[in-house]
Amino acid sequence: MEVCVDSVQSAINAQAGGASRVELCANLMEGGTTPSIGLLKVIKSQITIPVFVMIRSRGGDFCYNDLEMEVMKEDLLALKRAGADGFVFGVLTQDGEVNAAACQSLLDIARPCPVTFHRAIDMARDIYLSLTTVINLGFDRVLSSGGYNSALEGCNILQAMVQQTQGVKTIVVPGGGIKIDNLEQILLKSQAKEFHGSARRVIDSVMKFRKCNLTMGSQPDIEFITKVTSTEDVSKMLSIYNSLYAN
Repeated sequence: MEVCVDSVQSAINAQAGGASRVELCANLMEGGTTPSIGLLKVIKSQITIPVFVMIRSRGGDFCYNDLEMEVMKEDLLALKRAGADGFVFGVLTQDGEVNAAACQSLLDIARPCPVTFHRAIDMARDIYLSLTTVINLGFDRVLSSGGYNSALEGCNILQAMVQQTQGVKTIVVPGGGIKIDNLEQILLKSQAKEFHGSARRVIDSVMKFRKCNLTMGSQPDIEFITKVTSTEDVSKMLSIYNSLYAN
């Protein structure tokens, strides 16, 4: 199980629950962007499981201009030097195809670290053709919901993607809306051997004084809450996984 985290506490809880690795992001409300070096360093000081780092300069689409690519290259190099164990990124063309040249430029910096192509593939024009490109580029994993809003909805596509990767090194990792109550169904249908989730619960702010007529973010309903990975939920999800793949 790979757990998506955006805080030190979530990373600690993920490891305590038995996660195999964490995917470190910032701005999970936007689908994840590049985290800070400080966050990576503190997390690395607190946990021993691998930390794969998201490289994404902004939210929104996955078609980046030259300057945005330069930002991602600089971030990748700096985070690699800071101790990242692996990386997660993806780039598309304006026509919704995998931008092989742009991806290769990032892969060249990332190696020999393992690299995952993220859910940009779900926004591609042809998910199977895009998967072929990802395989040919040598990505170690591809994170996908099967092109739907959730992995549960995309189970049939995920199953076909798993079949497409038989005999190659690229591993399909289902992700997107995976929860305790749907994990077994997703694993059985997709036949995937890894999965990705955040296992987060809402935590109320410790603030006693709350200025409720003013907000700092674009979503006032989350001003005084955070979402933190639950050790208990990670453990429960791994129990489900182990019950299916114990042998």
